[in-house]
Amino acid sequence: MSGFDDNPFADPFAEPSIQQATRGSSQNGLEEYDPFSSQRTGNNTTTTVGTGGNAAPYVQPVVGSGVVSGQPAVVTPTPNNPPTYTPSAQQQVTTAEFQRRQEELEKKAEELARKEEELRNVGSAGARQDNWPPLPAAFPVGPCFYQDINVDIPLEFQKIVRMLYYLWMFHALMLLLNILGSLGLFIQLDEGSTFGLAILYFILFTPFSYICWFRPVYKAFRSDSSFNFMVFFFVFSVQLIVSIVNAIGIPGTGSCGWVAVSRSFKAGYIGLGVFLVLIALGASALAAAVAYALIWVHRIYRSTGASFAKAQAEFSQGVMRNEHVQNVTANAASAAVRNQFGAPTTPGA
Repeated sequence: MSGFDDNPFADPFAEPSIQQATRGSSQNGLEEYDPFSSQRTGNNTTTTVGTGGNAAPYVQPVVGSGVVSGQPAVVTPTPNNPPTYTPSAQQQVTTAEFQRRQEELEKKAEELARKEEELRNVGSAGARQDNWPPLPAAFPVGPCFYQDINVDIPLEFQKIVRMLYYLWMFHALMLLLNILGSLGLFIQLDEGSTFGLAILYFILFTPFSYICWFRPVYKAFRSDSSFNFMVFFFVFSVQLIVSIVNAIGIPGTGSCGWVAVSRSFKAGYIGLGVFLVLIALGASALAAAVAYALIWVHRIYRSTGASFAKAQAEFSQGVMRNEHVQNVTANAASAAVRNQFGAPTTPGA
């Protein structure tokens, strides 16, 4: 037969078994073809295509032990429970931050409520009662000032005011330790002048430092007073110089600084020298803290928009509103008027 007898539309890539099944079905008829007649042999499935002598079995491989199966895959859904919910680290941090802010707001609300209650009590009582220094009731001298940082000072300035108050207490403690160190110098090195000056410094500088630089900065932050800021800057600058001199320990100045430490070690008094080292370290730390506080307050002062002109205006207004100044000015003006218009005139004048 010639090659033209083949079907020109036949699939050249069709399998021989399919071609044979097609030929068998065309010869024997489609009625005799049973596509579902299969015979399982081992791990493979043998399907008999067509009937008669030309029927050829078609073996379909079954999946198993690496053998590819020709049967359609059946997808069986497997139950898969969703994973348990666990909050992430970011959510935990966010929750903690939220709780912290909520606690801060509650504290501020309580503080504001307490301030309102105190202001109501002050308004009903008339004037606030002095509470500083906190002296016992049996003491012959009572408190001289009213001080309550939580009530008088705004929230954004309470931290710096508390720090300055603690700095004043540390300054008083260093003056007391200076007395003890100068007592050791008086006993060991016979320096009576240093001991006497140390006692005088403690008696004078403890109350004066509170009145001259802490009270001005307290009133400055309480009422936003430029004049009190100026007073604080002037006095606190002097305090910085005095603290540096005390840390150095110049002989004859009444301070137990580094010079007194070296003299004690040279004289062979090791115990006294170690104690003076502690005092010198405290005096040095005090000087550094004073410098830091001065810079901090100055930055806050500049950020509030205050100026020297505002301080002058506050000073002039405060002086003119003073009752004693007003009385003196009125008396001087009345005396000048009497001298000008009440004096007798001479004849022929």
